[in-house]
Amino acid sequence: MSPTPPARRLRLGLPRRVFSQVLLMQVAIAAGVAVLATGLFLAPLSDQLDDQAMRRALAIAQTTAQQPGLAEEVRDTPPSPNGPVQREAERIRKATKAEYIVVMDWRGVRWSHTDPKQIGGIVSTDPGQALAGKEVMEIDSGTLGRSARGKVPLRDSDGTVVGAVSVGIAYDSVRARLIHAIPGLLAYAGGALAVGALAAWLISRRVHRQTRDLAFSDIAALLSEREAMLHGIREGVVALDRSGRIRLVNDEAQRLLSIGDGVVGRSPDEALGVGRTADVLAGRVTGTDLLTVRGQRVLVANRMPTDDGGAVATLRDRTELEQLGRELDSTRGLIDALRAQDHEHANRMHTLLGLLELEMYDDAVEFVGEVVGDHRATAEQVTERIADPLLAALLVGKATVAAERGVALWVSDRTRLPDRLIDPQGLVTVVGNLVDNALDAVAGKPHARVEVELRAEGRTVILRVCDTGPGIPPEHQELIFTEGWSTKKPPAHRERGIGLSLVRRLAERQGGSATVGDAHGGGAEFTVVLPEALAEPGPEPALPVPSGPQTAKEKS
Repeated sequence: MSPTPPARRLRLGLPRRVFSQVLLMQVAIAAGVAVLATGLFLAPLSDQLDDQAMRRALAIAQTTAQQPGLAEEVRDTPPSPNGPVQREAERIRKATKAEYIVVMDWRGVRWSHTDPKQIGGIVSTDPGQALAGKEVMEIDSGTLGRSARGKVPLRDSDGTVVGAVSVGIAYDSVRARLIHAIPGLLAYAGGALAVGALAAWLISRRVHRQTRDLAFSDIAALLSEREAMLHGIREGVVALDRSGRIRLVNDEAQRLLSIGDGVVGRSPDEALGVGRTADVLAGRVTGTDLLTVRGQRVLVANRMPTDDGGAVATLRDRTELEQLGRELDSTRGLIDALRAQDHEHANRMHTLLGLLELEMYDDAVEFVGEVVGDHRATAEQVTERIADPLLAALLVGKATVAAERGVALWVSDRTRLPDRLIDPQGLVTVVGNLVDNALDAVAGKPHARVEVELRAEGRTVILRVCDTGPGIPPEHQELIFTEGWSTKKPPAHRERGIGLSLVRRLAERQGGSATVGDAHGGGAEFTVVLPEALAEPGPEPALPVPSGPQTAKEKS
């Protein structure tokens, strides 16, 4: 037999769910407020009822003392159970429902009382203050028990105090009024508690939906895990609220966007400046895997809206991948060119072999000279006008690729560029992108031609690339410099629409510009101006003074 499962222990304490805890706390608060309000109301209520009873007793006493002829009857007639004072006092008592009305002379002898046997006797409480001309309100005990009392002096027509009037209100009636008020007060308190409990339940239900029935410990753990995840992953994360303002930026996003913690609470336009990156984060540009350029980095952005009206954008760095893609394109172009050259080389070898077999030696020598001379002329033409080795090698390679694609790549006669470039890699990127785009634009067209011009004006480098392609429509001449915009079908390994954007970014980073217009005779003409691209020319080395033959004087 299986062992008996242990009995579960009863665990006392607060429930774990946020919904239950919030409901319990709010009901407890509502109950506490109701009890406190009831106590604060009842505490002064007793005093208020006592004061009202004493004032009522005082008012009845004042009314009785002002009855015409009452003072003279007390002064001139003896106390009697059937006397006029007793009859008048009883009439007023029954009309006002007071507990008693006692009329006394200046010695404290009763002239009226609810118990006729007490008439003619001395009052049980001290009437000294009333006989001294003062009005008194008090709660005291007498022969009829505890009562709220009012005492006033009784004056004759001359104003002389001849006695006093004491009126009592039964204290049990005051207590009864207090007890009678308690059920109604508790009913109001219960109603307020019920409304508070209902409001607490509604609020708790809302909290339940928003927290998805999690416990406080679960929420704290999720927050800790979120912080560790956001600051540990290698993707940039930017969260925006429903107003479009940044509310969270992790470490990788700060690195990729070159921003700090101070951007929290600001809009993307304020944090990043106007541009495509801000448009992507703000949701003005929609789509998946959107390309954008921030500084020298190529980023891939994805934006996902959240349930509260905000959004979360993720950023990935594709700079190295983009460079590898361009290098792959260049390598593939070179491989195609080498394959074509291998085919052409085989044809030339066959031609040369035929000339030698036909013993046409002079024609063979002339054929070899022409082939070698064409390649040498192209290389010499480039290196004579462009002193920087990287740029010269790039253009020689591009010329070979262009020839195999049936395109004539010419270096303008006005090209003159000294070997004083500050950032040759950046200029290589600019020239390579523009030449590749020009070759793509004219490929397959008759009489295809691309012309490159590089010249220096002081420390400024001016680059011009013209082609005989279809040109750029005026409405697209600014759009082509936007990240991700392209009319070409993207290759499998990368996206289009980055090259021209990088060209403009590199130019603007150096304070220059990149523009496009119509070339003379058709096609497109790209112009890039790079101020301060050349270093200051150094001093020319001093030429050594040739030593001539020594004179006879110098020899001596």
